[in-house]
Amino acid sequence: MVHAVGPDDEMLLLDLLNSTPVVRGGFLDLLAVDDEAAEWSRARGGIGSPAEVAHLRQVRDRLQAVVRGAEPATTLTPSLRGVHLLPEVADSGVSWHLDVEDDRRLATRALLAWGRVQEQMPGRLRPCANDECRLFLLDRSRPNTARWCSMKVCGNRLKVRRHYQRTQRAD
Repeated sequence: MVHAVGPDDEMLLLDLLNSTPVVRGGFLDLLAVDDEAAEWSRARGGIGSPAEVAHLRQVRDRLQAVVRGAEPATTLTPSLRGVHLLPEVADSGVSWHLDVEDDRRLATRALLAWGRVQEQMPGRLRPCANDECRLFLLDRSRPNTARWCSMKVCGNRLKVRRHYQRTQRAD
């Protein structure tokens, strides 16, 4: 058994959300090719089965739509059917363990991480502010003002573009 939501699960959540990046101006789906998707899954603790890959794709698409605000959070409900959290009591207290089919474990961990982020850090998981980017970020800054997945890439590009537009208008 694994803990319901572990410290690596936020990274798993971001990896899953960010598995459809824009590369060299084109859309790339890191889970599109079955063998590559199975490898992606195994690299993150999954089993890489075809059923797991299919579930990851479905959950990813739903999560992306929810985080972008295109779908309500209830869109995720079917992905959590049959999932159980079981308590385990030890001298140190109660811990919760995930009880779900192996093919659904990885995607379920990402969903539980999303739920924890929504609860503990509301509004901090969001899409990059660059409309040409498909990545997401988890803003851990104190003022909650991060806008871009990467200041170096998206933030700098947008700032340069705005500067160029301002200087063109001035001419």
